[in-house]
Amino acid sequence: MVPVDGVSPDALRDDFSAGRSGGRSHNAIDIMAPRFTPVLAVDHGRILSVRSNTLGGLIIYALDEAERFVYYYAHLDSFREGLRPGERIRAGDVIGYVGNTGNASATVPHLHLQIMRYQPRRYWEGAPVNPFPILQRTGEALPRE
Repeated sequence: MVPVDGVSPDALRDDFSAGRSGGRSHNAIDIMAPRFTPVLAVDHGRILSVRSNTLGGLIIYALDEAERFVYYYAHLDSFREGLRPGERIRAGDVIGYVGNTGNASATVPHLHLQIMRYQPRRYWEGAPVNPFPILQRTGEALPRE
């Protein structure tokens, strides 16, 4: 499922291999949406980290249930209230809101979604996986329990 509420797969662009400053590769896709649109968990699992950094701004790392993939959500405007590391999540749970924090353009709010193979001690350095062909359903937020 596309991890932004109401965004369909048809609205996505595959910019996984696009170049970035400093000679690095994007290794992610950017999902355009209005600021404050709910960002959804792409898979069942648990939250690894909720914090900020220079490039991504407000970020979330989550791990899938089978501990095969790490999901990195960046440029968030804010986190869902009370979200914390270790919390169990389901695909479709609201975890944050689209923004433009970090090195994102001030006029282009979006979600930067990166998927990586899980490495237990350095989960943020796993081999990147292109999310574009995986996202097959329109994002739909689950009701909060």
